[in-house]
Amino acid sequence: MLYALFLIVVGLILLVAGAEYTVRGAVAIANKLKIPMIIVGLTVVALGTSLPEFIVSVKAALSGSAGISIGNVVGSNIANVLLILGAAAVFHPIKCRRRIFLRNYKFLFLVSAIFVAFAMNGKFIFWQGIIMLGLLVAFIYYNYKNSSKVAVSEDSLSPIAHKSWFYVTMVTVLGLVAIMYGADFLVGGATTIAKIWGVSDEIIGLTIVAVGTSLPELATTIVAAVKKQNDVALGNIIGSNIWNIVFIMGFTSVVTDVPVSKQFMYYDVWVMFLSTLLLYPVMMTKARMNRVEGTVFVSIYALYILSQIMIVKGYWTFG
Repeated sequence: MLYALFLIVVGLILLVAGAEYTVRGAVAIANKLKIPMIIVGLTVVALGTSLPEFIVSVKAALSGSAGISIGNVVGSNIANVLLILGAAAVFHPIKCRRRIFLRNYKFLFLVSAIFVAFAMNGKFIFWQGIIMLGLLVAFIYYNYKNSSKVAVSEDSLSPIAHKSWFYVTMVTVLGLVAIMYGADFLVGGATTIAKIWGVSDEIIGLTIVAVGTSLPELATTIVAAVKKQNDVALGNIIGSNIWNIVFIMGFTSVVTDVPVSKQFMYYDVWVMFLSTLLLYPVMMTKARMNRVEGTVFVSIYALYILSQIMIVKGYWTFG
């Protein structure tokens, strides 16, 4: 128990420190390249904070537990929007530039709709994985093509923007590494304690693993929001959800077939899709998510977790 608590403390320290330096490095990269911070948030930061989901999903697929992969992706995407973006908005309201948000939101909506359509077939297979990886290439090219069309005057200067490229790159990479290890330690400690308390594997998988692999997004998004780097905060969430679908699920589907249970077909993937839809009116109405809206998002996530407990306890079944 003491060792598990130690892992949790160390994990939290690494997460906070890693998030701080990741945001500094990401903003410095944007400053040096004279591109909008949201582009870096959608690519470099989003990929980095999605690595825990990728590692968990691929390990699960290779060990014969491919079903965990879809649970990890779906659970993380739901947590990213409802819990993480909501919690970040509670700390500090998150603003957006409507035109940039809408452009990237359209891509998120597209890949989410494709994900749901593939899930309805009951299994993710090789050719679907190839399509999703193709969408990843299109996403990267799409952002590269449009980066020059976005004004950068609103981007604030990073305190390390004047440093060398080597220094900035090392700060960013070390920040991402600290986040990855921090999430791993925290999930490991929390899982050990949960098992000691008699919590079932199903509950652990649906909550601790999904939320745990999303902790990098949580740490990075909250730090970015508090530092008023809204483009990094919002870009990180949108980008991470896109990477989770097209990169993680795409790669996993190429490695092995991924079965989709009835619960995921009829419930969880739709919660993911609806949470994605909910993001649109909130961000487009006033170009910001305030503390009240953030609280509502977190509350919806709490209800979702409660529903998972009811499912595991047998109060709600899907045949």
